[in-house]
Amino acid sequence: MSLSYRARVVALLEESPLTAEAVITDVRHLLSHGEEALAFDTMCSWIYEDDLPITRQYHARLVAMADEMDTPRSVQRLDELLID
Repeated sequence: MSLSYRARVVALLEESPLTAEAVITDVRHLLSHGEEALAFDTMCSWIYEDDLPITRQYHARLVAMADEMDTPRSVQRLDELLID
């Protein structure tokens, strides 16, 4: 995966509703080892598991990233967390 994927996943992580330091650390650790797709999936999974609200704009960015990375399952059901 390219550096641009890494930078974009970092940006999404920084703007995410995640607050658990352990999760954020895990995602950053995966990124540092070149595991961008796994880091992205982990981030999305925790957003869903922790039932964290996300905006439509943030959701659209997650979906676009999932499409580019060919990981559509990463964002499945995140639309349930949308707030306006």
